[in-house]
Amino acid sequence: MQLTTVQLVSMVITLVATLLPGIYAGRRVKSADDYALGGRSAGVGMVAGSIIGTIVGGAATVGTAQLGFTLGQTAWWFTLGSGIGLMVMGLFYARPLRNSGLTTISEFLVINFGKHAGPLASLSATTGIFFSIVASMLTSIHLMVGLFDVSLFTAGTLIVVIVAALVFFGGISSSGLAGMFKLALIFATVFVGGFLAYGDLGGLPGIKATFPAFPWLSLFGKGVEDGLFSFASMFIGVISTQTYVQALFSARDSKTAAAGCVAAGLIVIPVGLPSVVIGMYMHAAHPEISAIDALPLYLCTYLPEWLGGVGIAGLLISSLGSIAGLALGIGTMISRDIFYKMLGMQDVRRLLWISRFSVVAVTVCAVIFVFHQLDSLVLYWNYLSMAFRGAGIFLPLTFIVFAKGLIPAKAGLAAMAAGILIACIWPFLFPESANALFPSLACNLLFLLPGAVWTLMKRKNA
Repeated sequence: MQLTTVQLVSMVITLVATLLPGIYAGRRVKSADDYALGGRSAGVGMVAGSIIGTIVGGAATVGTAQLGFTLGQTAWWFTLGSGIGLMVMGLFYARPLRNSGLTTISEFLVINFGKHAGPLASLSATTGIFFSIVASMLTSIHLMVGLFDVSLFTAGTLIVVIVAALVFFGGISSSGLAGMFKLALIFATVFVGGFLAYGDLGGLPGIKATFPAFPWLSLFGKGVEDGLFSFASMFIGVISTQTYVQALFSARDSKTAAAGCVAAGLIVIPVGLPSVVIGMYMHAAHPEISAIDALPLYLCTYLPEWLGGVGIAGLLISSLGSIAGLALGIGTMISRDIFYKMLGMQDVRRLLWISRFSVVAVTVCAVIFVFHQLDSLVLYWNYLSMAFRGAGIFLPLTFIVFAKGLIPAKAGLAAMAAGILIACIWPFLFPESANALFPSLACNLLFLLPGAVWTLMKRKNA
């Protein structure tokens, strides 16, 4: 991909305009709580922006177009599943989570299942989030190398610097501002491109004439099992992710948290559709290209030069903003769950800098990891990520929210440990069926359901 001067200038202006609010937001950050939660004063727009800024990343755009180029409509599962998950999260989980007054999912589980639940929740969450960072990092690396013809090391260095500029100073406030700006960029470029590609394909009649109904026009183009896994992993993973829950904790009240989360879900659902259409158009018009280049190449080639530059900047910000938001979630757990809770550190300034440098360290580790996975499928890592988070968190958290006090601490702890263990060993035991999400959830229930029955019988006999 060769950018013209006009494209390059519009891209640089857009990138700078996105980064400045985040740096400015850092002036208000004085403590680790300010960094992680923005003083618990976020309105609906900021809550939604924080969520969108993270979830609408490289997977929702470039990765969705990549799979759309390869298989068509089944690529929509990423934003469809995550959007529905956010809506359910806003309607049923947001209020009890925000009313708890906590900062991390681990703290919420510790209160109900004891102190040993903290490390298990952190392990499940951080591992899952890291794989999601890998997905966006994969997109970012390909974009950097393809656009600027630089080495992998240079691309990785640029990514670390931009991620630091996005959240290093302002934390969740920076992430929320960048998320709202990112959303405007996506609607102004990717949606415009999707509309144009749809017309160039001849609308629905042209698409049906160009592509076989199966697998191209089916949500289950990779099979029913794979489609259900894709939906379930996104739905469950969203509810189990520290970064999205952290946005709820940052809201000024529980009503705002719920409204912001539902709004984010409604916006996220359609975001994948234009990327799918663009991917399918590029398959029909340019079958020789690499699938991961479908969306950026379309924006460079088919949009007006100035808008194409803005679109490329939007893709970069989508990928890098997602990395920044997810890394912020890990940084918060490291400072809060390890240094504050486990090691007893009380200095708010030191905790703040631990959060900041944890974000950078996680980003560097993801760069190194991706160097060894350059040819992998972006959405693979996201689905794996969501499944791993859900394995140790989703059902225990759900039982706490909907049946508070029903699960004994030991049963909840055992359910978490069993789910994580299965998620770790399943791919090695059954390499031909590496989907460990449903077996992990089944192992959760092996402990949660008997625990609930035991509590009900105990109450009945009391």
